Amino acid sequence: MYKIRRFLNDDADEVAELISRTMRTTNIKDYSLEFIENDLNQLQATNLIERAKEFHCYVLENSEDTHIIGVGSIGPFWGSKIESSLFNIFIDPDFQGYGLGRKIINILENDEFFLRASRIEIPASKTALNFYKRMGYDFKNGINKVDSEQLYRLEKFNTKAG
Repeated sequence: MYKIRRFLNDDADEVAELISRTMRTTNIKDYSLEFIENDLNQLQATNLIERAKEFHCYVLENSEDTHIIGVGSIGPFWGSKIESSLFNIFIDPDFQGYGLGRKIINILENDEFFLRASRIEIPASKTALNFYKRMGYDFKNGINKVDSEQLYRLEKFNTKAG
């Protein structure tokens, strides 16, 4: 069983470790270790606490032992009131493939930042591209190549925004 709840500052160390483990285990198939380590420098506990001030962050707990096994965030797209962006969606490698990423996306897509936005963007890793496409996100402006950050820019339009 799993429980989704809002991120608390006390979760920051555990979430940073989850992200680190996931990137070093799962994303290593698509990115160099140097690239991953550089990314992780910006995903430390202090960075996560700062981001949580602007974004709505959620964690997925394993209810058996309350360990955090997933995380995801949504926030305004560069301060916009009508566009939002998804960030830092990670599932512990031991729990991937069980629909937990879908659970986090569902929570994020029911968050007020999603519901008010007419367009939602996600900077998608090579590793997660197919997952996000299955969730209804498509290439922004039809560009199906990674950008200078080695990410795909995907988007979804919310026709029920408001």
